[in-house]
Amino acid sequence: MRKVADILKHKASRVASITVTPGTTVLEALRIMAEKNIGSVMVMDGEEYRGIMTERDYSRKVILKGKSSTDTKVSEIMSDDLPRVNPYDTVDFCMQLMSDKNIRYLPVFDNAKLIGIVSINDLVKETIRTHEETITNLKDYLHSNM
Repeated sequence: MRKVADILKHKASRVASITVTPGTTVLEALRIMAEKNIGSVMVMDGEEYRGIMTERDYSRKVILKGKSSTDTKVSEIMSDDLPRVNPYDTVDFCMQLMSDKNIRYLPVFDNAKLIGIVSINDLVKETIRTHEETITNLKDYLHSNM
């Protein structure tokens, strides 16, 4: 069974390159997200995890409330109550958790240290990769027995 650690191995970005501070403006965080082509940024205060700012946070807590992206700080809109997962949690567990909580991102912690983030897209890609490997193995098995 595939684990969160398997997903993190395939991801190119490191956490440090996609973080902002709580005092970062929403506009600057959005610029980073656009530049990196990602849908969220981790909010860190030094080495301390504070939350995640997502595109959904922006649309629901800035746009719909008529706030300004240049004046609003990330700390005002970030999600700080997302469940945490660890590298040994399964892909199935994460998919169920996301489905139950109606969320798209999960911070990954090894003990108390933030080591990454997994998105619903990451989970779907890993599931497809697993199925492709299974199909290849079955084809190889069938061809070897002919």
